Amino acid sequence: MNDVYRSQSRFLSSVALFVFLLLMLSACATVPITGRHQLLLISEQEELMMGARVYREILRKEKLSRNPEYVNAVRRVGMRIASVSGKPYYRWEFLVIDNDKEANAFCLPGGKVFVYTGMFPYTKDDNGLATVISHEVGHAIARHGAERMTVDLLARLGAVGLSLALRNASPVAIRSFEQAYGLGATIGFILPFSRRQELEADHIGLILMAKAGYDPRGALLLWRRLMHSNEPHPPVFLSTHPSDAERIRQIKLLLPVALRYYYSSSYGGRYHNGKY
Repeated sequence: MNDVYRSQSRFLSSVALFVFLLLMLSACATVPITGRHQLLLISEQEELMMGARVYREILRKEKLSRNPEYVNAVRRVGMRIASVSGKPYYRWEFLVIDNDKEANAFCLPGGKVFVYTGMFPYTKDDNGLATVISHEVGHAIARHGAERMTVDLLARLGAVGLSLALRNASPVAIRSFEQAYGLGATIGFILPFSRRQELEADHIGLILMAKAGYDPRGALLLWRRLMHSNEPHPPVFLSTHPSDAERIRQIKLLLPVALRYYYSSSYGGRYHNGKY
């Protein structure tokens, strides 16, 4: 009997390993623009469905701004960046949350971008706003949340358990999604992505804003304003990101490439300095 049990166990282990390897092979993806290889065991459709659920929850909980200057600026800049994102099938929306105490922004899967009114004293103009929005769009098109969720659920459930949790939209999957996108009990508390993902979102965002006709040199100006803020606590958008020196060093290295996109963009590389 023990021999039969051991044989069955070995067979099941072999099947589980085979399934796991198949999942690994089918889960290899490439990040747009940077070309980095990543592991994704969550389909884009599953990610979009969970993003839509959280989006409805945010609309119920948060007060949206009706300030026409803020709302129009975010939509204007956001749609320009969306047009060069390579995701025409996303249902892009760009919304402003009325909260002056939060200097932050985030993007859900499927292109739901939220900017807090507390960011506007730092963005100053369209280039600054484009830096913020393109960074968040960069996270979305690189599927950083799904990547983090894959690692989290694999560690806790294994490949087969992950598949079942997603299929059934289990509480574990929903909690992992919220944590992966930094959407905990307080929506404004955005958990930092990994240092690699943050710097990658900077890279992607810089190219996107340049392609959309926004001067990528505005990214340096924004980060310097955030760094030299006189607030007693650093702006949330700054505190959830890698060190200032590291970020600025990377942006400077990427600027020559970004500027080529900027000057060859369909907008002719014109400097857009729209005031709010």
